[in-house]
Amino acid sequence: MAGPEASVARLFFRSGTPRETVAALSSRTEAVLHNFGGAPVLDVPAGSAVGAVSLAADGGELQIPLHPDETGLFAGQNVLAAVRNGENAETAADWLRFHVSQHGMQGAVILDRARPQDSRRFIRVLSEHAGSIPGLGTVVVIHSKLPLGKAGLPPEAHPFNVPGAPGKDRMEIPPADPWQAPLGEFLIYEILRARFLARARAVANIDLFDLLAPVGGPNVFERAVGASSGCLRLGGVQAYPWRVRNGEEPAFADHICTQFDAAGLRPRWCLAPAKAGANCIWRLIRVVGAEPDPEHVALFYRCMALRHPADTVSRIVPKTSLVETPELLELATGYFNAKPVRIPEEQAVQRPGGKARTAIVTTMKNEGPFILEWLAYHRAIGVDDFLVYTNDCSDGTDAMLQMLQEKGIVQHRENPFRGTDLKPQHAALQAAEEEPVIRNADWLVCMDVDEFINIKCGEGRLADLFEAVGDANMISMTWRLFGNNDVRDFSGGLITREFTRCAHEVTRKPHQAWGFKTLFRNNGIFKKLGVHRPKGLKPQLWEDIRWVNGSGRDMPREMFRNGWRSSMSTYGYDLVQLNHYAVRSAESFLVKRDRGRVNHVDRDQGLSYWFRMNNNAEEERSIQRMIPALEAEMARLLADPEIAAAHEYSCRKHREKIEELKPRDDMLDLFRELTSEKLCKLSRMHAHFGANVFLSGPGVIPDEVAEKEPGSDFWFTVARGETTH
Repeated sequence: MAGPEASVARLFFRSGTPRETVAALSSRTEAVLHNFGGAPVLDVPAGSAVGAVSLAADGGELQIPLHPDETGLFAGQNVLAAVRNGENAETAADWLRFHVSQHGMQGAVILDRARPQDSRRFIRVLSEHAGSIPGLGTVVVIHSKLPLGKAGLPPEAHPFNVPGAPGKDRMEIPPADPWQAPLGEFLIYEILRARFLARARAVANIDLFDLLAPVGGPNVFERAVGASSGCLRLGGVQAYPWRVRNGEEPAFADHICTQFDAAGLRPRWCLAPAKAGANCIWRLIRVVGAEPDPEHVALFYRCMALRHPADTVSRIVPKTSLVETPELLELATGYFNAKPVRIPEEQAVQRPGGKARTAIVTTMKNEGPFILEWLAYHRAIGVDDFLVYTNDCSDGTDAMLQMLQEKGIVQHRENPFRGTDLKPQHAALQAAEEEPVIRNADWLVCMDVDEFINIKCGEGRLADLFEAVGDANMISMTWRLFGNNDVRDFSGGLITREFTRCAHEVTRKPHQAWGFKTLFRNNGIFKKLGVHRPKGLKPQLWEDIRWVNGSGRDMPREMFRNGWRSSMSTYGYDLVQLNHYAVRSAESFLVKRDRGRVNHVDRDQGLSYWFRMNNNAEEERSIQRMIPALEAEMARLLADPEIAAAHEYSCRKHREKIEELKPRDDMLDLFRELTSEKLCKLSRMHAHFGANVFLSGPGVIPDEVAEKEPGSDFWFTVARGETTH
């Protein structure tokens, strides 16, 4: 591009063009080669050339058409440089009108990504609307009719003055085939600077669906001019409607919500070209060589329903994350004089005082031998109600639970998952929401029969935990994975006494190691039960959440909607942990493998599962202080002859199933592997393995690794995708 009296033409080449190719041109023409971050730029002496400049190349001569710069269009003005991503002309006119009236914008350069025929319509309609905007000067719409980067073929520019300048507001775009959007070239902003913006007072880079936030003091252009570097950082916040009215297109005024748990700002910039200087490089999200003050950021709102039109807002954002933002609401009802659809009001449920009732929801299949200990333990620590769903039991589990219901100890239901697309656990939780025992509970938790709530404060009871966490209404109980403690045979003894080895507190792999289950107040903040935590947050109530980890420390808001496992910053075991006895004895694991997973019917529980969940790294007996209370409660239950008979029956059926399975070739091979010296050793080495080892299975671990006595710095992993052999 060359100015009317310029003696130098600046040629921009496609990013990725070999530097040697352009260097060869520069050596033959006395041109100066620049490297703008990987894209070659060539300044060629233009001499008296008006329409083209000649370059000698490959034994021939190239005639490169020149386009004189038009920087006078915006000299001394506040300008927005924006990208159009399909927004219509009416939206663009609203965008122009807002920034002229609220921020002192005087002109705009719009880079249009649309196809040529759509861009023609956009330019025509926008020029009609723009004529009614007081204070607006020149608007330039730029469209690329050929792929960018070929020297001498810059974007097609379509300027029009407001009101329309004769001969400029009806410029047509010739059809182009093939067509390509221009944003693939990161030097597009340098091209815009050279062609139009180098003499502007200040330039702000946002898009046509963005609104600079209203300000009470100096606007962004003033702040950029006043900045020591001439550059002001802009930070984008994504905004959404709660709902767009039926039959209407989304508009700026619909966007009254932001995400309460969104992190970070989308970076853009506002620059005063004269102050920043000619040596900086304009890019999409930053200006190289003009560092803004990191402490000063001007906000802008990204109106996402304009960028991604959809029939429902939930297609572009989880509505459980949306909260009304007062500034956006004021903008919608004040500046735009609109009536956006508001978020419905919600109130948390205030439950009556007195002793809090706690209920557990669980699913079971062939767990008969382990039911009484689990029930007795949790009754001993203060759980009041149990709602148990079963399916396809063959060891008397369902009959035992039905009998326990008749005695008022549990509520038993047949799992309603058949005929649905739901997994058994999800079907059970969905059905449980309508059960009186759940609706009337003060505290709820969804957990399994191989999980024990191990309370470490006070006397080890729920009342002690609730007192320790104060006004918390959610308590995450992080798993400690308890292994088989090298126990081969099913004995029928207490799980909590027999299995005493588990994972270290800091055990980040496998990823299941730090899963948690959540005790939560039944106060209506969430819409439904979830496996690891309640689901369906009512975002209006997110500030009512007081969620703590097992040490009583607050959980971050980023966890409020979907978090299900702990991290280095959120784990805690000081007050409570969840002892997870996922494998028990090697013999009992054969029955578990044959039964299949009650909660994930499509997943196998074989050698890899055992390897992941069988963790015998260290001794941990804290739960055993509750064994006297557990045994006392279990004795009360077993004093009932029917309960005792049902328990004895299920233990016998479990032993019979073991004896049936062990002679089978596949089960015999599995049992030998489970009890092998190598697997026993590996169960104590989890802290030394990478994630891919757990994904692949123990077969990827060489025998010589298992034979090591690993030091604290020993680490072993494999490439992703390796399989057990």
